[in-house]
Amino acid sequence: MSDHQNAPLEHLKARTEHILQMGGPARVARQHAQGKWTARERLDYLLDDGTFEEIGAHVRLRGTLFGMDRADSPADGVVTGHGRIRDRLVYVFAQDFTVLGGSLGEMHAAKIQRVQDLAMKTGAPIIGLNDSGGARIQEGVDALNGYGEIFKRNTWASGVIPQITVIMGPSAGGAVYSPALTDIIVMVRHSGRMFITGPQVIKSVTGETVSAEELGGADAQIRKSGVAHLAADSDAAALDLVRTLLGYLPNNWREEPPVGTSDDPLDRVETVLAEVMPVEPSRPYDVKTIITAVLDRGSFFELQEGFAKNLVTGLGRVGGHVVGVVANQPRVLAGTLDINASDKLARFVRFCDAFNIPVVTLVDTPGYLPGTSQEYGGIIRHGAKVLYAYAEATVPKVTLILRKAYGGAYLAMCSRSVGADLVLAWPTAEIAVMGPDGAANIIFRDDIEQSPEPAETRRQKAEEYRQEFASPYVAAARGYIDAVIDPRQTRPHLARALMALANKREARPGKRHGNLPL
Repeated sequence: MSDHQNAPLEHLKARTEHILQMGGPARVARQHAQGKWTARERLDYLLDDGTFEEIGAHVRLRGTLFGMDRADSPADGVVTGHGRIRDRLVYVFAQDFTVLGGSLGEMHAAKIQRVQDLAMKTGAPIIGLNDSGGARIQEGVDALNGYGEIFKRNTWASGVIPQITVIMGPSAGGAVYSPALTDIIVMVRHSGRMFITGPQVIKSVTGETVSAEELGGADAQIRKSGVAHLAADSDAAALDLVRTLLGYLPNNWREEPPVGTSDDPLDRVETVLAEVMPVEPSRPYDVKTIITAVLDRGSFFELQEGFAKNLVTGLGRVGGHVVGVVANQPRVLAGTLDINASDKLARFVRFCDAFNIPVVTLVDTPGYLPGTSQEYGGIIRHGAKVLYAYAEATVPKVTLILRKAYGGAYLAMCSRSVGADLVLAWPTAEIAVMGPDGAANIIFRDDIEQSPEPAETRRQKAEEYRQEFASPYVAAARGYIDAVIDPRQTRPHLARALMALANKREARPGKRHGNLPL
């Protein structure tokens, strides 16, 4: 081959080497010194070996802006393309902090929009690895427009394909809204940060002093705001979580979640379930003991573990089939529903419904958390989201009442009237307008006041109410409960219920969309 014929190949080699060096050795070294991988290293780890196909590698700034040289922006600060995770197609983008701080400009945004469009067209999940200084100031309104186009596509893709975001560096200002519009956010501790206004702005406006980590780090967004769902201590651990999570999700809304293999017998009897419930109705216990006992062993994958701990949400499997689990947690706030738990529950149920994941609800709640802070904070509006989510969902819904199911909280936790397909109960279940103690104080007030031993009379009357009105057999006699089961047989009953509902099809009235009480 002549030198003339070799020239294009040599030029391609040179261009490719320039792209792969990203922001240059010094900036790559700085990234590593902070404990962070580069964009390409992250994609290499996330995707199956040799499957990444880059799109838009040669994209650059459209022109020189305020002295910015086109040669200094390899791939314009974002690596985009498609690859495979456990042989499943995914679209990806990874912002490159070594190139212009990963800042988003017109062409950077266009590359992200390109893979968003392709993911929707092909019905494949999209995963974004965020590590960016924010909007590229030099590009002004073009950068802002780029964000708007991304937000629009996030919204269009919602409920169509799974959207997963990993916050691996800074994400501030308007940049945080794209992650917030996606389904699941994973954050890397000590490097991933999300906030609308940074510490300096807050100090200048309010006088508050707060560090970037305290304000928008993983622990803050996991435990306080509930914005993020999962956190990890390193880039590798965060990407491992993404690979695990994807194993529970379908490619798109038209498909069923992947079925895993399981050697855990569906008829497994768990004697521990006969012992987990305290004799004293007011004593707490850990509902996760029940969750892990009835699901396939080792399959429970909890989401938002650090937020609204009075409610547990997560994904698991029964006989290899994916289910979503919602459970009141009696160990925290007695399992009451509050504002944060309501938001957490409603969002999770809608997520499951969007992607054909049956919902199993474990109920043990005395009601809504009382207090002026809850009332003034809008518990009515937030609690209505739970009712809306369950009533709107068309996936199979199985409810198991473990112990307390009182008043409006009984209805909200996927009762028959709100849309449960099958409702099971343990013999310890109590279904009533209010707890037996409170009911006895109202109904038998005169008897209690006139009794020489008021405390003993109150106890006796409460027990009478419990047996005559709150017993699960009373609700079962009226058809609100389908079966009262032996706790040890919970897994077999649950498995049979899910199999019976596997082909469920249900439609809702035609409309543009509902008006969720946001």
